[in-house]
Amino acid sequence: MYIHQRKDWPELNWDSKKLLELLASVRNAQGRLLGRLEALGFENISNAVLETLTLDIIKSTEIEGEVLSREQVRSSLARRLGIHLSDEIQSSRDVEGIVELTLDATQNFRAELTEDRLLGWHCALFPTGRSGLYKIKVGSWRDGSHGPMQVVSGSAGREKVHFEAPDASLLPQMMNAFLNWYNKTETDDILKAGIAHLYFVTLHPFEDGNGRIARALTDMLLARSDGIPQRFYSMSAQIMNQRKEYYEILEQTQKGTLDITSWLLWFLNCLLGAIKNADTLLEKVVDKYRFWQKAKQQNLNERQQKIINMLLDNFKGSLNTSKWAKITKCSTDTALRDIQDLVKKGILIKGPEGGRSTSYVLYEC
Repeated sequence: MYIHQRKDWPELNWDSKKLLELLASVRNAQGRLLGRLEALGFENISNAVLETLTLDIIKSTEIEGEVLSREQVRSSLARRLGIHLSDEIQSSRDVEGIVELTLDATQNFRAELTEDRLLGWHCALFPTGRSGLYKIKVGSWRDGSHGPMQVVSGSAGREKVHFEAPDASLLPQMMNAFLNWYNKTETDDILKAGIAHLYFVTLHPFEDGNGRIARALTDMLLARSDGIPQRFYSMSAQIMNQRKEYYEILEQTQKGTLDITSWLLWFLNCLLGAIKNADTLLEKVVDKYRFWQKAKQQNLNERQQKIINMLLDNFKGSLNTSKWAKITKCSTDTALRDIQDLVKKGILIKGPEGGRSTSYVLYEC
């Protein structure tokens, strides 16, 4: 028997005393993070929001086995947030859709959650009406035409079934109850974020995209808890880091009683980890800002600015002349001149390899 089959569903309960200490730690960590942000200045805060949301979107889709272009996600977010990027590029419809969903959830966190809003989010996630190669029912609850909805994890051929969602015929009534609970129940917003995530994932109302929408709902309530639309920590990134444990506690909870204390303890620990990891992201943003403050008098061209930003954002592999030419779509001669100019200005230095294996790194790295 799954929890949604129990007689008293959805009357979820928990032991507040067991959560009290951990909840206080989360609130304390939230306060310290927000206090630190006050000293960063507008530009650093804007960049921190951009980097956090980029990470959140990429990791939320990665949990589902989908890999998005970081550059496309970042460019789409920057355009919508009014942040200028020197290396802005066009984004695909899929990227634009999840960016639109994420910003609606986090920036309009006080707005009522309605059926129409959820269905709109689902349409944004699947603008072509397909999930990969497969046509799916978009903008409406699943209808059961493909059989029972099973929640699985693992790669193709090695899937593990964690639980089975309610029958599709029950969804209209169950989703009405969920929306009524979400909009009218007065619970601590941090705890409500954990409950909403579990509640929505249990129902799994769509043919696809349920995990991403559940995480958007989580972020929506965490933004309400913080009292600001800006995001500075990523629950999706932390869930991705703890993916195995996430599915284990989810399966355990689905097969347990309506006492979800264990789930909420896991959720709060995951949230605490996400907030603590935000320190690393903020340090990276500040370091990047300081670098450009020093380099802004160097008269760098757009190609140089683009590559330097990529190096500051954890560039994969080694940088050489041919890779520079490919990324910036210029000749190898132009790439070499760009690199030599940066070496002369003390921004790049040669790596230890020589000859055809010559590579370059940022001086401050």
